[in-house]
Amino acid sequence: MILLLPRAIRRLILLSLSLSSLAASSDLHQTNGQNTAAKTLIIDTDLFSDVDDAGALMLAATSPAVRLLAVNVNYPSSYSALAASALLAHYGHPQTPVGIRRPLTNATFFDSWAFELGEYTSKIAYHWSGGTLPWGHAEDAWDPVALYRKVLAEAEDQSVTIASIGFFENLSGLLNSTADAYSSLTGPELIAAKVSELVVMGGEYPSGYEWNFWGDNSSLAAHAVHNWNSPIVFSGFELGVDVLSGGKLMAEGPANDPLRAAYFYYSYNTTRSSFDPLTMLYAMEGLGDLFEYGNEIGYNHVAEDGSNAWVYDDRVTNQHWLKLKVTNETASAELDRRFLEGAWSAAGRDAATESVQGDERILSLQSQFSHP
Repeated sequence: MILLLPRAIRRLILLSLSLSSLAASSDLHQTNGQNTAAKTLIIDTDLFSDVDDAGALMLAATSPAVRLLAVNVNYPSSYSALAASALLAHYGHPQTPVGIRRPLTNATFFDSWAFELGEYTSKIAYHWSGGTLPWGHAEDAWDPVALYRKVLAEAEDQSVTIASIGFFENLSGLLNSTADAYSSLTGPELIAAKVSELVVMGGEYPSGYEWNFWGDNSSLAAHAVHNWNSPIVFSGFELGVDVLSGGKLMAEGPANDPLRAAYFYYSYNTTRSSFDPLTMLYAMEGLGDLFEYGNEIGYNHVAEDGSNAWVYDDRVTNQHWLKLKVTNETASAELDRRFLEGAWSAAGRDAATESVQGDERILSLQSQFSHP
């Protein structure tokens, strides 16, 4: 006999399993040797034209291995800042400060390249409004350089990892900054004192021409990379393009989860490449079982047009690019597992079962995005 459980009971079972898994993960984090200290993290994101930024933000916000200091947005749409705040609030970080570059616009994403992808940031910002920047309050966001300087000045020396998953205006601005009320150090001095590692999603390795380096202001990408004075690890286009994720979250995630909705809004029920989520996994946990370095020596040269090429120089040993140590399918499965675990753990903080309103919203989305 097949026992058909009511929807609410099925959800309670899934929620219980997810929370048990999260607790076990947290216990392991607290007792397993080198992973005992939480990674102190600042995220710099272009949350706008790809949903993988939202996925990366969710991974960091739901990880027990991360202490999230701040999120800076390097695309100047007000909806980007509001969506970042909404995601942070939903996943347990309602007080995490958000900065964004100025001047602000009300731009929304339109896929003029392939006419296949949808806009999601304004919808997430409106329907999941919360955090330090509720709907209509984008102007309250921090200046990104001021936010960098404040949180870095307050951090322990050599303790902060910066995950850059977008453009470079904020990082270039930090490099150009001078002493202020937060610190007597210049930008380069503050970076040298406080930042242990910069993790960059950008470029292609050993050489290529990738969006994050050329898509906004390529000269700022070159400036930031060439003048940064802490170790840098690069995650290239080739690392994440064939690692597809988001499908299981859309199929099995909580009805009222904002990342699940973002994938529906953006990709119309199809999986997406995982450039930023893979970058975030490394920023959170290091090489682990998934990654290895693609080089031992040398540095990344970024040209003024945004192209990049690795220069093999045995005098430089503090820059690396990442390679997968596992198959694309294994990496995809790990991301999907973490997306589901994070979504269900966040759902458990709010309620044991999802709201009827949330069910109706996602059922509506599914009816719109299902393929004939």
